[in-house]
Amino acid sequence: MTTQNIDFSTLSLQEALDLAILIEEEAEERYEEFRKQMELHHTPEAAAFFGVMARNEAKHGAQLAERRDHLFADAPRRVTRAMLWDVEAPEYDEARAFMSPRQAMQAALRAEEKAHAFFVAAVPRITDAAVKALFTELCKEEVEHQELVKKEIAKLPPGPDADPDDYADEPVAQ
Repeated sequence: MTTQNIDFSTLSLQEALDLAILIEEEAEERYEEFRKQMELHHTPEAAAFFGVMARNEAKHGAQLAERRDHLFADAPRRVTRAMLWDVEAPEYDEARAFMSPRQAMQAALRAEEKAHAFFVAAVPRITDAAVKALFTELCKEEVEHQELVKKEIAKLPPGPDADPDDYADEPVAQ
């Protein structure tokens, strides 16, 4: 999780909203990539979960964008995707060819925990009260997202997850 060229002490509310929207967009795109990978590898349960997470990120991003539009209309963004990397998106190395639903959910939980840590670390560096309130709100939302994922994990049957070797192709002569 990294950000570049963002001075949290001078961050305006518009920039903070733009940053939050970009974080959601990045996470949505990564979950969608993972969903497609899981479909390709015939792990439909993990694909379905990543699809749910992509839709959740899209919904949250749309809510933030609506808020931003209401406050700042068509003002151009001053924060770009080049300024952040993996703030909430699951790490690329989280994806496995044959992920179980539990593994998919645990990857999502780690991503939500990572996003929460980002906002918690940023809050003390923020001087603008409105930005501080937004980031505090986002901290709480990340905790709520973690709880939702934990509830999904709790619904899973106990026992071992699928063994990736169950999906391995038998060796063939060249």
